Amino acid sequence: MIQPDLLRPTAGTRLRRYFLTGLVIAGPLAITASVTWWFINLIDGMVKRFIPDSYLPETYLPYPLPGFGLVIGLVGLTLLGFLTANLVGRTLIDAGEAILNRMPVVRSLYKGVKQVFETIFSQSGTSFRTVGMVQFPQPGMWSIVFISQAAAPEIGSRLPNGDEQIGVFLPCTPNPTTGFFFYLPRREIVELSISVEEGAKLIMSAGLIQPGENGIKLVPGNGKPQD
Repeated sequence: MIQPDLLRPTAGTRLRRYFLTGLVIAGPLAITASVTWWFINLIDGMVKRFIPDSYLPETYLPYPLPGFGLVIGLVGLTLLGFLTANLVGRTLIDAGEAILNRMPVVRSLYKGVKQVFETIFSQSGTSFRTVGMVQFPQPGMWSIVFISQAAAPEIGSRLPNGDEQIGVFLPCTPNPTTGFFFYLPRREIVELSISVEEGAKLIMSAGLIQPGENGIKLVPGNGKPQD
């Protein structure tokens, strides 16, 4: 029979456990704080160069005030959105876009970037609101994808079988900003009732961080999550 004393963890085991527990707690906090601080300094450096020194707080304070440029940037973007919501602001924006449309290289760049921003940040946008699975890279192997939109008529009409073609983005692990984009028939996509955020966590953690307690519900090809 094993003695109770032999089952107790040694001092080294306890120290290693305490260290790993502290690392799990402090690591995410440190990384989050570092990224947040980097982002604040980045926006401050971009915005403050356009503000006269007489309006900067550090001109009158013995130390710099981080986040001032970020606040000015947020206020400026909100004010810009307010001004463009009325007729006068919309007219000015249209006039500026008309000038850009006359510049060959700038025109293509501006239209492409604008379309991406409108698709991602528009409140009525529909891109990447659903997570699914497809058989990739070969049958029997399933990969997580973000479902985009149906193929445009010019693309869908040239694809075989006549089925509705859906665009999907297959991100790579652990960096979901890179991956593959392709079209598949809707019947070959299995939708999941999990959020895009949960899907991104699943991909970045290589499956270590699973979706919520309710698990994954499969919905083969009907376009709607199962109740």
